[in-house]
Amino acid sequence: MYLIENWRHVFKLDPAKLIMDGDLEKICESGTDAVMVGGSSDVTYENTLDLLSRIRRYAIPCVLEVSQIDAVVPGFDAYFIPLVLNAGSTRWMLDAHQEGIKAFGHLIPWEDVITEGYVVLNGNSTVAKVTESRTDLSLDDVKAYAQLADQLLKLPVFYLEYSGTYGDPDWVRSVKSILQSGRFFYGGGITSPERAREMAQWADTIVAGNIIYENMEEALATVQAVKETKISF
Repeated sequence: MYLIENWRHVFKLDPAKLIMDGDLEKICESGTDAVMVGGSSDVTYENTLDLLSRIRRYAIPCVLEVSQIDAVVPGFDAYFIPLVLNAGSTRWMLDAHQEGIKAFGHLIPWEDVITEGYVVLNGNSTVAKVTESRTDLSLDDVKAYAQLADQLLKLPVFYLEYSGTYGDPDWVRSVKSILQSGRFFYGGGITSPERAREMAQWADTIVAGNIIYENMEEALATVQAVKETKISF
């Protein structure tokens, strides 16, 4: 938990997407608190290893968000393990995790593992389709999932993932109001510093991903926007 407790801004890079060396340098030298590596499709051991080796040229914390057990690469500072709480089956909450531990438990650096309670809210996203997530949720549903992660399961991270679309700031504020111990990550639709700043009023950590591949200058501007924004409560 020590690694993430002061993170306000994180860039998320997809191993399956091309990023030139010059743009990668800008991301790693931007002042962001960390780089997260992860994606929902076409993630392989080879492209994950390649991206890690390129990021390691820079003095930036680098973590892997595990989505494919056969694409787990040693050498990351931490490994984020998502439990998709609103998934349509137990596979993405428990079953896949049990299978991975059964096969590789003796190799897992448990001190570097950080578990995320994930709620996916964009039904058209790849992650929602893969996990068959139930995305037609009410605010009360989402708040209950947040309490499930925070109070019942005692997870270090609750992650509200809109995955390519911009969420409702009122929902983000409401979720923040009930979290007591876990760190609140928000990701989705961060396409400008203004949006980053708005969500940074409530979420502890803002994750910016797609904007990296769409508008590099706007992506870089989100760092300062988040860093200069104070959490309202």
